[in-house]
Amino acid sequence: MALRMLGKDPESRDGGSPTIYLDEDTNTYLVQGFKVTDDERRALMSIPGHEDVIELPRRMVQFFLEVEGDEGTDV
Repeated sequence: MALRMLGKDPESRDGGSPTIYLDEDTNTYLVQGFKVTDDERRALMSIPGHEDVIELPRRMVQFFLEVEGDEGTDV
């Protein structure tokens, strides 16, 4: 499996989360973030039992934008 870290939240207090990865084998994104535990917000969504919801700051969207020659980190 080839995971490439695209970026960590530059404003993270501990530097560890949220983080966005690209799975180069499946060409999909993997997002590590804070689990949404607020029942009121979760009730507004239809979440199947095999899925969950994480919260990602808007500023993290920049890491989804792939630029040719970017220097992501392999994991």
